[in-house]
Amino acid sequence: MIVRNLSPSRLRKLLTPFSLSTYTHTRPVSSSLHSPIIDPSLTFPLSQNPAKTLPFFFFFSKPFSSESRKNKSFPNLPLTRDGNYEEATEHAVAICPGCGIQMQDLDPKQPGYSVKPSAKGQNYKKFKRMTPIVDESEISDSLKRGIANEIMDVDRIESIDSVDDVFDEMPKRAEKEAANQKPVVCARCHSLRHYQRVKEPGVENLLPDFDFDHTVGRRLMSTSGARTVVLLVVDAADFDGSFPRKVASLVSKTIDENARSWKEGKSGNTPRIVLVVTKIDLLPSSISPTRLEHWVRTQAREGGAGRLASVHLVSAVRDWGLKTLVDDVVAFAGPRGHVWAVGAQNAGKSTLINAIGKCVGTKATHVTEASVPGTTLGIVRMEGVLPGKAKLFDTPGLLHPHQISTRLNAEEQKLARIDKELRPRTYRIKAGYSVHIGGLFRLDVEESSVDSIYVTVWASSLIPLHMGRTENACSMLDDHFGRQLQPPIGEGRPEKLGKWVKKEIRVSGESWDSSGVDIAAAGLGWFSVGLKGEAALAVWTYDGVEVTARNALLPQRAKNFEVAGFTVSEIVSKADRARSKQSAKKRKSSSSKNAASPVSNADQDSSSDSSEDGDSNPGDSVAISNS
Repeated sequence: MIVRNLSPSRLRKLLTPFSLSTYTHTRPVSSSLHSPIIDPSLTFPLSQNPAKTLPFFFFFSKPFSSESRKNKSFPNLPLTRDGNYEEATEHAVAICPGCGIQMQDLDPKQPGYSVKPSAKGQNYKKFKRMTPIVDESEISDSLKRGIANEIMDVDRIESIDSVDDVFDEMPKRAEKEAANQKPVVCARCHSLRHYQRVKEPGVENLLPDFDFDHTVGRRLMSTSGARTVVLLVVDAADFDGSFPRKVASLVSKTIDENARSWKEGKSGNTPRIVLVVTKIDLLPSSISPTRLEHWVRTQAREGGAGRLASVHLVSAVRDWGLKTLVDDVVAFAGPRGHVWAVGAQNAGKSTLINAIGKCVGTKATHVTEASVPGTTLGIVRMEGVLPGKAKLFDTPGLLHPHQISTRLNAEEQKLARIDKELRPRTYRIKAGYSVHIGGLFRLDVEESSVDSIYVTVWASSLIPLHMGRTENACSMLDDHFGRQLQPPIGEGRPEKLGKWVKKEIRVSGESWDSSGVDIAAAGLGWFSVGLKGEAALAVWTYDGVEVTARNALLPQRAKNFEVAGFTVSEIVSKADRARSKQSAKKRKSSSSKNAASPVSNADQDSSSDSSEDGDSNPGDSVAISNS
């Protein structure tokens, strides 16, 4: 506005100091300035070079605004977890292909943050080894004419007949790089893929809960549309804790209703349930596949999945059973079907989908997989994995509050997570003894019709165990939980996990050679009990954690039995060293106090007797309360 209101003479005086600052364009322009802001009568020092030299003030003719620098490819919309189920349209919101959350470029702390990368040319990679030009006669005519400026490697120059062959390969190489280029994911997925952690854990707690019934359930219950196949993904090491009972009951009910409608001549889209048991590589290799499948079908029937189309035991890490699974899914889905992968958090859905993509030989799957629960935030649609126009959908993990792993922090989850093949740890105990799995699960043998029973622990090898008298179990909670018995880790953590509650279970067995009954804690592991007779047991865990009594999954036990006390563990050793240091400091401080004010021997004897009496009373009360 100031430039427009000034006369040419006054404007010339105002712009004189800036006439010495110039900028030269690399593209030729006309010698006259046709700008609506500058008077054509004004003259400026111009270079004789065809490239045009413009005054410094020319760059201030365009207003600077933060909006012009902001990436407008992602709109400022509230975050939802519906993902990209719908077909892509021109005005569709960008969805992260790794986790299914809406992309945004406004808040780096919010999930879905991403900045659109700048376009890169074909020559953005610089070779470290370069050859100098020695003889100009060896340079091709194309380089002399300036058609291309390609920096070439020494090895490539020695392997080709002429430099012109390089230019023929450039389009093919560009197409190959474009095909191998991975899609852009959000910053959260980048952190999970490379560092196995979430950048802002507290922010994700503010996300709306994934409404499975509204987002996925209504599509599964639809009587029209594409054929539906539901992959119920279950963790083999935590079958009962990770089994999606609500989804299984919903789909089974839909199958019964739609099958009845189809028989009556109405439209009825009957879903197919395919039960996929993942992570079978974590089970001992000696297990029988036939026995395992029979056990899985029995447990699934009790969980609400009565009508299963097929059952598959797979390992996405070792590619076990994937080929048979893909063949069944393709046959059930048809050329236009929809396949939904549904399961609890950290059950292995994303890992399974990526493994399916590798099995069929496609590179269309780049779903983020990590050991952190809740990796997938929204629905991720993948096309091109299955033949025809069939689509594969990855869904967010279902939150199961009855799993004890959902109450643990990241450090505690590392201890409780089963990442290696399970190894049995067996105790031979009798009535009046207890076994602890860390500070999370305890088994008491209250009564038994036989002299001894075999208790085998199946849990993470990083969790320390303890076996001792039941009458001393109360002191274990106060003195060793959070220290020698981890998880939980640290003082005060057991109180934050909830109330320590008891559940009574009666078991019976018919053989000493193998375990007959499992007592499992969701999200942790289980006790296997073997006996020839009957026994009254009591299990202790935190309030709200699901405890299940079932037929034994793994009947075998360890060849060598564990001894009483704590198991050999780095956690126990570290806690013992810390405790010994504290006791040494207490003895040192007490000795200094005794030296300052001596106490008679009679007083010391009376104080020791009173302390021993005080320790015995709580033990007796605990034994009475447990009985």
